[in-house]
Amino acid sequence: MTDVIAGFVSHRISPRLMQGLWRPRWSRVLLASAVVYMGAPVVRVVQAQDGPSLVVLVRHAEKAAQPADDPSLTDVGRERAAALALAVAHAPPSAIVVSSRKRTAETGAPTAMKFGITPTVVSLDSGAAAHIAAVAAAVRSQRGVVLVIGHSNTIPAVIKALGGPALSDICDASYNVLFTLLLAKDGRPAQLVVSQYGAANETAAAVAMAATAPACAGMK
Repeated sequence: MTDVIAGFVSHRISPRLMQGLWRPRWSRVLLASAVVYMGAPVVRVVQAQDGPSLVVLVRHAEKAAQPADDPSLTDVGRERAAALALAVAHAPPSAIVVSSRKRTAETGAPTAMKFGITPTVVSLDSGAAAHIAAVAAAVRSQRGVVLVIGHSNTIPAVIKALGGPALSDICDASYNVLFTLLLAKDGRPAQLVVSQYGAANETAAAVAMAATAPACAGMK
């Protein structure tokens, strides 16, 4: 068993979400107090022998309106992509998983360059269900910290496929939500923290991560 101690950057964690979604009940994982100073609480993770120690999931950054089928990021989106590289600097990913859409690759590009990672691209050509299953499989095949960059409807589905809670789709106005998932191990359930990074748009609470929240359907 290898101990991995990693710092993790996030922004403005909602206390209610912390109480409701993050209830550590495991013996090998120590979570330091999430006191935010300039958006940087520290998370200490003890890595299991197999599989990733931590999964960080985000929707792609702000995208252009055109071309409608596969747009690139806007200037604001590129700023958020740069912010993502800073946000994960205290828990550097060992792998990055993106979809076959440019906006996910562009969101991950600064992080990939910073840490010398070639992202794993998972196609959407076979449909959402096959894509989600393939992303989950790609995550489970890795070790260390895995960064997943997807879409408003695929990120919640990937969280569920990895053993996390059932969540609503991410609303279209939300680009700053960051999910941190500790996978289930040794009979313990998966644990999820919802936080934010980069420039603010919607708060984590407003995104309504409970399964009863109104859905924001469609891949965006």
